[in-house]
Amino acid sequence: MASISKEKQRILKLGIWALSIVIWAVVALLFTIKIDGFDSSFLPPTYATINGLTALVLVAAVMAIKKGKRKLHQRLIQFALVLSVLFLVGYVLRHITSDSVPYGNENQVMRLTYFFILITHVFLSIAVIPLVLFTYLRAYVGDFEGHKKLAKITFPIWLYVAVTGVVVYLMISPYY
Repeated sequence: MASISKEKQRILKLGIWALSIVIWAVVALLFTIKIDGFDSSFLPPTYATINGLTALVLVAAVMAIKKGKRKLHQRLIQFALVLSVLFLVGYVLRHITSDSVPYGNENQVMRLTYFFILITHVFLSIAVIPLVLFTYLRAYVGDFEGHKKLAKITFPIWLYVAVTGVVVYLMISPYY
């Protein structure tokens, strides 16, 4: 548990918002950049695997804390954070080195299902960045009640983003 003054906590909270906005802006900006000559075809299955692993690690982290294994929980969450950063790097690298792949299934139910999953995945992936960071901050400063309360919101969203990342990949992969 870190002993951090209210002023430092306020600065960290502002930092979380600033970092979240910078991540969102950089990702959006990088969609306007194209780098030719790099074969990034290995990235989608790689970052889909990272998403799947993230989901498993998140479930393991919840199981650990329910069993009272706080240190294991902390390490698993830190690992999930590292995996999420690796995913983001791979995702951005893929999108600056290749064009988006259109979804090719003509079945309207499948198209609607794909786009529903994709759109909810994208919007929740935007929301999950500050949620994860604020949840982590609460534990870091020793506000375990606040952490637990926010984690009940953050965990299902983070898990949904991780799982739907895999689902989106599986649905679009035949069209690569």
